[in-house]
Amino acid sequence: MSRASWILWGQPPRLSGRDAFCHGSPNQRTVKTLRNRQQVNEILARIDRLTPTTPRLWGKMSALQMICHLNDAFKLYTGVITAAPPGFPYPSKLLKWGCLFVPIRWPRGYKTVPELDQERQGTPATDFAHDVAELRDRVKAFAQIPENFAWPTHPYLGAMSATEWMRLGYLHTDHHLRQFGV
Repeated sequence: MSRASWILWGQPPRLSGRDAFCHGSPNQRTVKTLRNRQQVNEILARIDRLTPTTPRLWGKMSALQMICHLNDAFKLYTGVITAAPPGFPYPSKLLKWGCLFVPIRWPRGYKTVPELDQERQGTPATDFAHDVAELRDRVKAFAQIPENFAWPTHPYLGAMSATEWMRLGYLHTDHHLRQFGV
């Protein structure tokens, strides 16, 4: 199926290779999500490969700042903290579709909301082992949230379903783990 027909009919394309977007056999590709236990375990194993001195491949954050950024992101995803919409110029439905389901890697250097920015209002780093343990706990707890959870509104993407939140959780975490080569 061509990408054009996917856009028109809403069916995902068949992709070759393994990446953050798809897994499974070529005839049964599905998107990666934190609702899938195997993919949660993959993310947790990648988190465990980080060290305080793991070098970044792009961006400004240190490994510890990235861990704190992801902790803050999972707090946002579950409504523990909130962030005001930044007034992004594109409709949130279009942006959401592009972020979650277009099979391309996210761009580097995209500015986040101040509440998740470690140089602005994000949670300050404490101890690497402590912050990694917190992230592992947040990922595992997030993956277990029931479908009928009262999901918050995302500042950029607007209202989202449980499936969309689980997809975002995987993609965002994957993006930053790739930033550090794990």
